[in-house]
Amino acid sequence: MVQTAFETVYTRVEGKQAPVQPKVKPVVAAPSVQDNANSFWKRAFDITVATILLLASLPVMLVIALLVKFTSKGPVFYKSKRIGLGGKEFNMYKFRSMYTDADARLKDLWAQNDHSGPCFKMKNDPRITPIGLFIRKYSLDELPQFVNVLMGECSIVGPRALHRYEVEQFDEFAMQRLAVKPGLTCYWQISGRSNISFDQWMELDVRYVKEMSFLTDLAILAKTPKVVLFGIGAY
Repeated sequence: MVQTAFETVYTRVEGKQAPVQPKVKPVVAAPSVQDNANSFWKRAFDITVATILLLASLPVMLVIALLVKFTSKGPVFYKSKRIGLGGKEFNMYKFRSMYTDADARLKDLWAQNDHSGPCFKMKNDPRITPIGLFIRKYSLDELPQFVNVLMGECSIVGPRALHRYEVEQFDEFAMQRLAVKPGLTCYWQISGRSNISFDQWMELDVRYVKEMSFLTDLAILAKTPKVVLFGIGAY
């Protein structure tokens, strides 16, 4: 029988992911590093950028909402429980890019996971709607997350917010990524996204935790449009 991410955890073995005996560990994050001098500029930066981009993208969001509404059954927006700063759970908002039974079908598709580690990534995922293919490729499904930024749950720049079942399988090294707020873009986005391994992904996220600064955020944000426009590593 094929083990799924719900039944398997992963540990580091010679730089690779190796299945071990089933085990679930609580989400206990590393201490926050945002309760210091970084917090003021970080929050001011987030509010400013999120407000500008949200207002600028409203016409595009309206078109996407209409396309989602009239091309498949279900709500326009998808609310997903994710793990944020310090292991705190929050609702992350996206445009719905999958059919309404997508979550229920995940376990049956896990054997076809194209990504290493506990995160599910699948090329030609049958759960994705035709419109969903387009908006996911160019990250347009994530535009509602500017609301999460304004609410203080996310940051413009920071590690991607993941599901609880994914975070529960992190080792201590990966848990360090929870020391900062999750974000809309980070080193992972500008370094290949789904084209890189899970280990590399976690290493990039921990690197951001250690290097987080105003200049780092500006540099990452400046490189993001090119990745989004060309849909690099997105599926």
